[in-house]
Amino acid sequence: MVEEKKKKLSIIVFSGTIDKLMPVGILTSGAAASGYEVNLFFTFWGLQAITKRSLNSQQPPQIDKNYEQMGPVMMQKMQEMKFPMWHQLVQQAKEVGEVKVFACSTTMEFFGIKREDLAEFVDDVVGVATFLDRAEGGTTLFI
Repeated sequence: MVEEKKKKLSIIVFSGTIDKLMPVGILTSGAAASGYEVNLFFTFWGLQAITKRSLNSQQPPQIDKNYEQMGPVMMQKMQEMKFPMWHQLVQQAKEVGEVKVFACSTTMEFFGIKREDLAEFVDDVVGVATFLDRAEGGTTLFI
């Protein structure tokens, strides 16, 4: 009998702007619901997005300068639709499927971020080698 290979999606989350984080949440949610193993590796500005400080901020999420004019319209539409924020989608996906959220250890050192500064939904702090091992054999996206 041939063993079926598990479908796998790994995302390197480099950007911390809402126009990049929303697709991370949507892709994670869809992949988990479709039976994929999902690995998220937050690094550089993406790492800032999974800090408690960022998630608890009362400031509107930052958006890439190229999409600045669309930002308020997008946020208004999301509110009207009662559409979850990116991190809520990730948390929901963790309840549905096999989703792991990793923080980059090297970037944490660069920015002086400690484990206790990270959101509760972060599974582990790992280096690049660990992430690459988990990502092997699947699709990897850089967002």
